[in-house]
Amino acid sequence: MANYLIVGNGVAGATAAENIRKLDKDGTITVVTEEDLSFYYRIRLNEYISGGIEEQALIAKNARWYKDQGIDLILDTRITGGNPREKTVFSEKGQTFSYDNLLIAAGSHSFIPPINGSDKTGTFALRSIRDAREISFYAKDIKDVVLIGGGLLGLEAGNAMRKLGKKVVVVEFFPRLLPRQLDGDGAKRLQGMMEEMGFSFRLGAKTQEIMGEEKVDSVLLEGGENLPAGMVIISAGVRPNMELADSLDLEIDKGIKVDEHLRTNQNNVFAAGDVAEFKGMPYGIWPAAMEQGKIAGTNMVGEDTVYQGTTMANTLKVVGIDLASAGDIDAEGDFESKVVTDEEVYKKIVIENNRIIGCIMLGDTKGFDKITKAMSGKKDVSQLKDNILSEGFDFKML
Repeated sequence: MANYLIVGNGVAGATAAENIRKLDKDGTITVVTEEDLSFYYRIRLNEYISGGIEEQALIAKNARWYKDQGIDLILDTRITGGNPREKTVFSEKGQTFSYDNLLIAAGSHSFIPPINGSDKTGTFALRSIRDAREISFYAKDIKDVVLIGGGLLGLEAGNAMRKLGKKVVVVEFFPRLLPRQLDGDGAKRLQGMMEEMGFSFRLGAKTQEIMGEEKVDSVLLEGGENLPAGMVIISAGVRPNMELADSLDLEIDKGIKVDEHLRTNQNNVFAAGDVAEFKGMPYGIWPAAMEQGKIAGTNMVGEDTVYQGTTMANTLKVVGIDLASAGDIDAEGDFESKVVTDEEVYKKIVIENNRIIGCIMLGDTKGFDKITKAMSGKKDVSQLKDNILSEGFDFKML
């Protein structure tokens, strides 16, 4: 009877466990996570902070689901090392877990840039339910929030603060918001929408220091402006959790390197989700983590399923506004593009050799799935490209 061990219980780990059980009804499956909740929707943490939902509403798969699947879920346990020769890993509590096949799906952590004062009380990053609880508690007694970084989770946290009646200022090093998802025009449109909601922005700005004696009281920018702040939330990206790589002798670069079967350089060790690097690419998006988890779990059972990469596509809600983007958004204007815009919508497709290579849809995401399918299939759209973004276009033609 096979013994499967999964470190991490985000979308990659949970999906892997589910697919292992579909194919192997008898093997033992153990999932170990440092979280104290079972698999939950990280993207909804902002709703919890704003008081819109209770903590239990975050949960995607509860303890009963794991029990019904015959999966042993071990919460609040951090795996810190392992021994590949003995096929074991161990926790910071001193527990030892053995495996025949191991999946590392340990996710990522918030990157905190070297900002003076970032260790002061009142400075947070939002990545987990523990972070959300701390932010929610601390926010009760403050009025001004400075958000360092204009990334998705950060903007959502800022929106939660706005809903709680806080004044929110966003400090972004890049000259535009969401630089991975939006070009200049799209970002301006989003910024305008958010300013109407009450957000303030300092773009192309760099934080010099988080001020205050023990607690945060302001944020000093390099240009000399001093922003009042009772709380600072840093949203400067994430880094893969690769603590296990060294002790397990795994090859790493930007993440833990995997092949097309999601296998590492150790034959019985796999990696998936934010921690994995495939062909030089750590994806860091939910669809990739889900797909990788499914394929890794399938291959851990002995199948031969190949991962071919995931189209970089995101379907999101940013401060309640629908946003979808995929592929090369062509922020520099190097390719042919088609754009449709009005007061509430900004839509763009990017074309190279009569094939769609990128897409942005802000305010209206209708047809996005069909467009990304056409991107993946490299469909020739020479006869359709002038009409794809037109009102009433039949996306079935893609």
